[in-house]
Amino acid sequence: MQFEDFSFEEDYPAIVFDNGSCTSKLGFSGENVPRAIIPSTVGRPRHMGIMVGMGQKDAYVGDEAISKRGILSMKYPIERGIVTNWDDIEKIWHHSFYNELRVAPEEHPVLLTENSLNPKANREKTIQIMFETFNVPAFYLAQQAVLSLISTGRSIGIVVEIGGGVIQFVPIYESAILQNSVQKLDLNGRDLTDYLMKILAERGYTFTTTAEREIVRDIKRKTLLYCFGF
Repeated sequence: MQFEDFSFEEDYPAIVFDNGSCTSKLGFSGENVPRAIIPSTVGRPRHMGIMVGMGQKDAYVGDEAISKRGILSMKYPIERGIVTNWDDIEKIWHHSFYNELRVAPEEHPVLLTENSLNPKANREKTIQIMFETFNVPAFYLAQQAVLSLISTGRSIGIVVEIGGGVIQFVPIYESAILQNSVQKLDLNGRDLTDYLMKILAERGYTFTTTAEREIVRDIKRKTLLYCFGF
């Protein structure tokens, strides 16, 4: 959905946000790699006052939240590829603009990727926040699957998206998604983390906080292997 002409000076390139269930990629148009990749998480102190004298904040975002996870309650505002907590995703966007990319959002057009099954209400809410909260001069919502296919030089194909929150099979014809044919599989990295927690619990280990869940997630990422050829 395009609202403005994207003819801006080179000093103000378009910002690109690719927010996923587990990680967010942030950067500028025309660059080959993201400027930053951060966890799509927001952490809040489990007990207010525990960090007195340490500049305690109400909320921590991304890597800072992960580094303090032992005293924080961690939440991921995107579940199964869809935003479910608007206050927290707004904090991630604010952190991305001002702390990671160090830009003023009102000076840059923004391209934000979206899930192929993103509800209309979510699209409208995203647009509202970008224009009314961040005052961006221009905004575009782009389908993640379409961008992936175009990056290969093709306009027809099936894109298999395997993320931390969802697996999707997205058929595309002439750069347009065949919406009624999109298939979704709710099996993902978080489900593997849950399964590993279940195995450990059966062996006598208990996990009661979101910080402990992050430890299991680290175990999964460092020890599990991918098997090919079956």
